[in-house]
Amino acid sequence: MLKRGLKCLALGMSLCLAQGAVLAQEFLSRPVRIVVPQTPGGASDALARIVAQKLSEKWQQSVVIENRAGAGGNVGMEHVAQANADGHTLLMSYAGSHAINAALYKKLPFDPEKDFEPVATLATLPFVLVVRPDSAVKSIKDLVEQGQRAPLTFGSAGNGSVNHLLGVMFNAAANTKLEHIPYRGAAPAMQDLMGGQINMVFTSLPSVSGAIKNGTLRPVAVTSAVRSGNFPNIPSIAESGYKEFDVSPWFGLFAPAKTPAAVIRRINQDVQDVLKSKDVIERFNAQGADVLITQPAEFASILKKDLAKWSVVVKASGAQID
Repeated sequence: MLKRGLKCLALGMSLCLAQGAVLAQEFLSRPVRIVVPQTPGGASDALARIVAQKLSEKWQQSVVIENRAGAGGNVGMEHVAQANADGHTLLMSYAGSHAINAALYKKLPFDPEKDFEPVATLATLPFVLVVRPDSAVKSIKDLVEQGQRAPLTFGSAGNGSVNHLLGVMFNAAANTKLEHIPYRGAAPAMQDLMGGQINMVFTSLPSVSGAIKNGTLRPVAVTSAVRSGNFPNIPSIAESGYKEFDVSPWFGLFAPAKTPAAVIRRINQDVQDVLKSKDVIERFNAQGADVLITQPAEFASILKKDLAKWSVVVKASGAQID
């Protein structure tokens, strides 16, 4: 009986390996989609398009970006979780949606760990606090002083987004009372900032790098512990008197659960090759991002740690979505 059970187990494993090998051989038999669960123009979208272009050249196959925004990234994530596990549908995710939503939403239609295979990290990047050029806030010191005299507002991509939680973290660190104004995405928040409806926004460096360079927006401080090497003139919140403040979210690619290991390894290696190229490094740096290269197992470990870290921050914020 035991021998028969072992034979069945061995046969099942052999069939799984054979199926995985077939899927690995079929990889790149058609265009690859990278689903970005945010609106166009943000950091996820910008970095995904750079990598997609290089992978398309490397694979001699179309790599298409598909924006599926909604529910803080959950719409696009659910779509990928339900996609065929053959490597032709990937998710461009980041700490904001992949690690925070698990604590923010009472119920998710997917499990952020079990329903996805970590494929490859792409980059880390700090967020930056920006204001209009005519704002009286020119430094963190100005912000704290003015915030104590009169209410100041900050916009975000929605309740529980990184943009929101950064404001919560800053309020706790500096004992300020910045008022949170949630929007349905980062783009409308930026529009209202430019229009004067709100005072400031915490946002990713890539999404506003052009506006900072041309003077359309004024950067106040970055959220990383040290200054960005790509924007050395922007001070950090940490050096402005709040030493423990350090947030630089990761961005990376995931595949649906049960994607063959051979396909995961292939994509990871090809992404690594892309990230090591001089022009990609330069394009990432121009966006304010630093390349981050990892193996899938290392990426899985990073995700697990972030799930625990952001769970504490979300709980402290009191934010929760049904």
